[in-house]
Amino acid sequence: MSDLLNSAVEALNAKLDGGFDSSAKFELTGVGALILDADGVRIGDDETEVTMTADPDVFQEILSGELNPTAAFMGGKLSIDGDMGVAMKLASLLA
Repeated sequence: MSDLLNSAVEALNAKLDGGFDSSAKFELTGVGALILDADGVRIGDDETEVTMTADPDVFQEILSGELNPTAAFMGGKLSIDGDMGVAMKLASLLA
């Protein structure tokens, strides 16, 4: 469980490289949550502008580039609660 979150923190920090000035939370069903903001990526459950929820397998597909975040949302594999503009900005950084 924590291995997935820890490796995701490293991978997302490398991908974002300090280039995300909003706040978002990735909730991984049954595992935990990641916070992404101007300070980087960390494990946590703070309030954010947008919360995206997916199961760990879908999250790993998005992180690896196998699954586009927009396609995951449109296909019902990723739910988004909050500011859709922030979610779209993050999706473009992850793509």
